[in-house]
Amino acid sequence: MSAKAEQYDVIRKPVITEKATMASENGAVVFEVAMDANKPQIKEAVEALFGVKVKAVNTTITKGKTKRFRGRLGTRKDVKKAYVTLEEGNTIDVTTGL
Repeated sequence: MSAKAEQYDVIRKPVITEKATMASENGAVVFEVAMDANKPQIKEAVEALFGVKVKAVNTTITKGKTKRFRGRLGTRKDVKKAYVTLEEGNTIDVTTGL
């Protein structure tokens, strides 16, 4: 598997929510990442894919909610998010897509 394919496995998709938009005003970008990805892997993948310098990576795991699907109880997947803080002067436009 190529290095680029592995980086796309680490970073799943950008998260575009109200909270993520507020974080982007402070130079941070939020990505949904693989559950087994660690902070150095996330930093390396973002720097390689977008050509920016990463200052810090904070991660959070959101537990999947229990919801009803057609009357039966089901559970949504757990999601790992990475808040990637960029160095001064670096930006990523997540609205264009990967």
